[in-house]
Amino acid sequence: MMRTVLGAALFMAALATPAFAERAVIRGLDKVTGHARDYTMSIGRTTRIGSLEVVPRACTKSAPEETPEVRIYVQVYDHPAAREGEEQAARREIFHGWLFASSPGLNAVDHPVYDIWAVDCVQ
Repeated sequence: MMRTVLGAALFMAALATPAFAERAVIRGLDKVTGHARDYTMSIGRTTRIGSLEVVPRACTKSAPEETPEVRIYVQVYDHPAAREGEEQAARREIFHGWLFASSPGLNAVDHPVYDIWAVDCVQ
């Protein structure tokens, strides 16, 4: 009897915690051409979106019975193009923080050419 109650309690606790995913889906928009594309990224792996390097560090999705929310923690680096007669410019971090699917403008990446926002977390 005690094992059943303990097992049920552990099962309910597992359902209440957010699910961490292995991959994050981020949409990238080129503001110049108007072209948008979804990128499925492995957590911890760098992906290029134009001149940006995006590294998703964590991806969580709320439980099904809660208000739907996808949260992706990212680090974003920019590789500006080298000007004529100069060497390749060093990458610089332009954003690190959480992206929220329900509020794309809340913690937006501020870049003149590219926009990115959270879409989904997948196993």
